[in-house]
Amino acid sequence: MELLNQHVSIRKFKDQKIQSSVLNSIIYSGIKASTTGNMQLYSVVVSETDDVIRKLTPLHFNQPVVKSAPALLTFVADVNRFTKWCNINEATPGYNNFLSFFTAAIDTILVAQNVCIAAENYGLGICYLGTTTYNAREIIQILDLPKLTFPVTTVAIGYPDEAPDLTDRIPVKGVVHWEKYADYSDDDIKELYAFKEGLEASKKYVFENNKKTLAQVFTDVRYKKSDNEFFSQKMFEVLKEQEFLI
Repeated sequence: MELLNQHVSIRKFKDQKIQSSVLNSIIYSGIKASTTGNMQLYSVVVSETDDVIRKLTPLHFNQPVVKSAPALLTFVADVNRFTKWCNINEATPGYNNFLSFFTAAIDTILVAQNVCIAAENYGLGICYLGTTTYNAREIIQILDLPKLTFPVTTVAIGYPDEAPDLTDRIPVKGVVHWEKYADYSDDDIKELYAFKEGLEASKKYVFENNKKTLAQVFTDVRYKKSDNEFFSQKMFEVLKEQEFLI
């Protein structure tokens, strides 16, 4: 519990390679995660060489954390392997559809989080990269991912070279609903986000982006509607190319 409660994202790593035995141990713990029907619809691609990381870096918008990490772990929704197993065993697979992709994506995220917890237990630091789905097509090309696979998320991993403060979170009462979903009033919303909005870092964020509210930083700068629509369409097209949508 304490390990989970002390989680922070690490964006600066020491120039220290992670032993393959440590990575294997962490990933072993990862694949102990829950999985639909024990099908294990995922794969993990480990990137450690300068050449591959250099090619992946612009696809993650040149974030410094990507260049700093000694290893990038790309977690892939993978229906390809299970489909091939069915084919060579006189079984007719029916997994080239959106439901199977979504199932595989859930499996993949569960494994990724297990890996992250195991890594932190080893004293390593991690940082999720939310940019993976934005440039899935290009990542597929670089990592030679076959049809019926899709990169869901990437984790930068290494030995921490910083000790950032804990990140703010809205309180538990803001996310828990008992028996049925209780929708939020305006007063509820104001109370839940008051702490986040009142932080000096948040105020600085608003000022630096020349915005009126913290919410505007998210809607106008960080996660704009136009960007969301563009990358949604791109993701839809790649799902077609990877044969998850017919």
